[in-house]
Amino acid sequence: MTILKILVAPDPRLKQAAEPVAEINAEILTELSDMAETMYEFNGVGLAATQVGIMKRMIVMDGANPSEGEAPRLIKFINPEIIEMSEDDLNEIEEGCLSVPGYFEKLHRPNVCKVKYTDETGAEQTKTFKDLESTCIQHEIEHLNGVLFIDHISRVRRGMITKKLQKLKKAGTVFHRGKSKHDQNM
Repeated sequence: MTILKILVAPDPRLKQAAEPVAEINAEILTELSDMAETMYEFNGVGLAATQVGIMKRMIVMDGANPSEGEAPRLIKFINPEIIEMSEDDLNEIEEGCLSVPGYFEKLHRPNVCKVKYTDETGAEQTKTFKDLESTCIQHEIEHLNGVLFIDHISRVRRGMITKKLQKLKKAGTVFHRGKSKHDQNM
């Protein structure tokens, strides 16, 4: 397996929508495995293919909290689609993102969502997610649509974050570690 390079905002590829996966083949399975390895390496909860420059509708996610003794529960999503979300039941989580390292913002998202997707075996799945996993899958699907979590905050704050990231990228000092997986790096 390979650790992939994570794109950092304001990389223009992060603003592009991903293309549906037409066929599950060895290349797709390898990319999903590499994405999972990369997510674990950088303590992420989820990772969208677009974050590593793969412009395909694929996500990996593991919402387990190992510090509380939870076993890993990796899910690989191909062509995920949210088909239902709670309207009145919202969750406020301080979100972070591997493509926006070092920045966290509290966002409100539906606490429950139902997702239709294809798994790595080619089987169609429908699953309901709650709490952190619901937030994570919404965050990752937004990545596939070219939307970053900082697109939900004020233009002024987003501009400050983007400028700081540009400076760090020029200086070659962008780091992806520092917070634990439990701190919601998605």
